[in-house]
Amino acid sequence: MPPILPGAEPFRRDGSATGVLLCHGFTGSPQSVRPWAEDLAGHGLTVSLPLLPGHGTRWQDLAMTSWEDWYAAVDRELRLLRERCEQVFVCGLSMGGALALRLAALHGNAVSGIVVVNPALTFPRVQGYGVPAGRFLVRSVKGIADDIAKEGRHELGYDRVPTRAAYALRTLFRVVQRDLPKVTQPLLLLRSRVDHVVPAASSALVLGRVSSTDVTETVLERSYHVATLDHDAERIFADSRGFIDRLTGGGPVPAARGAEARDGA
Repeated sequence: MPPILPGAEPFRRDGSATGVLLCHGFTGSPQSVRPWAEDLAGHGLTVSLPLLPGHGTRWQDLAMTSWEDWYAAVDRELRLLRERCEQVFVCGLSMGGALALRLAALHGNAVSGIVVVNPALTFPRVQGYGVPAGRFLVRSVKGIADDIAKEGRHELGYDRVPTRAAYALRTLFRVVQRDLPKVTQPLLLLRSRVDHVVPAASSALVLGRVSSTDVTETVLERSYHVATLDHDAERIFADSRGFIDRLTGGGPVPAARGAEARDGA
């Protein structure tokens, strides 16, 4: 197995009987959402942030994986959290948002709520049309990491996107779009007004198709795509904590079953 890039390691922390699963984005790594995970862990919650297959090493490794591999990783983590926690929330950035929505669609009441930041469910029109044929013509294209407004912040992601993996991502988008009406859980969606990676239509698609009745949309005015590392990061963290506290009743909660302090990094 190729070595994991420094900073791309998974993160796990045991806490209360309320669990949170965080999903990072396509070609990214846990680094892009680790501050979010650490904030939730600091709030006393049990947190799991896995490294998706093919990520956090070399872009060539991503080309050897499928969307089913990425989903299986978060599905496994959700099941592990359910064994330890009374309630579990799923959260995600970009493609991680799509994975979180699929978990909610398939696991029903096992998921208590969803928080997504700039969820990716569509390609920009030109890139979307080019993906099917492109994977046979070129092996990789320019990367999509580092769309951050705040100076001095860096996303640990690949500088190349394997076209084979991009085609797998396109398939994932179609699967998630199809099942959006199965999503009924409370939803908090935060989106950047300016996003150079994911079209605004993606968030509109989510809001228009889910069956959730408890829906909150927040527009982030000062951040680009990787908002969890950008100017509005603290807003994301605070809104997430408030959302979870509201749905769990807030206040002290018991520890997770068999909880021990641990950190996957």
